[in-house]
Formats: sequence, C-alpha cells, structure tokens
Amino acid sequence: MDHGWAKLSRGPEHFEQLLVQIGAPFPYFASWASPLVEIFGGLAIFVGAFVMITSLPLIAIMLVAMFTVHLRYGFSSINTIGLTPEGPVFGPPGYEVVLLYIAGLLSFILGGAGIFSVDSWIVSRK
Repeated sequence: MDHGWAKLSRGPEHFEQLLVQIGAPFPYFASWASPLVEIFGGLAIFVGAFVMITSLPLIAIMLVAMFTVHLRYGFSSINTIGLTPEGPVFGPPGYEVVLLYIAGLLSFILGGAGIFSVDSWIVSRK
C-alpha cells in the first residue's frame, strides 16, 4: 500500500516518466493502474479479502518491477556503495525483497488468508 501511495502522492505523471524511460507499454494507463492495484490490493491482502484473486495482479506488478528495474542491481536488497562520516550510502535495491513479496503472495494463494480474514468470514457465513 505504501509503495502505491508514494507513486500517487508524487503525482502519477512522475511515475509515468519512469515507465516511459524503462520502455513499459501503456505508460499513462500503468501510471494509474499500478499504484491503484498496489493500494487497494494491499488493503485487500491486509484484511484478507479475496486474497487468491488479489495476489495475481500484485505478483504481476512485482515481476515487472523485478525484470525492468531491480534485476540489474543484483540480488541483495541492501547495496552499500560507500561510507561517509554521516553513515553508509546505499545504492538501488536488488530483487531480493521483490522475491520475498512474491513468496508471501504465493503463500496466500496456496494456504489461504487465515482464520481471522474476511475470506474466512465469508466462507463461514455460507
């Protein structure tokens, strides 16, 4: 949810510029769709509502991010590129965290949302 909000709060036109730069198709549409899916999909995952369905577009977004942005920076999510008197300087993150997000979403697909989820409540009402 936080990543989607960051994209919208800075203005989707800035995210659209990034999408144009990496050669993503339909950058205007994606500059709105991606953050909205991240916000509302993240909220759905948080409350456990429709997690099997919601996980699929979130995984797709993560795969696109991994192959277009993070892959070139290697595996590690923390890339220390220098040390200053103020502390370490970090470079762009690798694809480690993206794989963790995907693994978490796959666990929801395979294992369900859990007993305290909206999905569980819906099933118990039937």
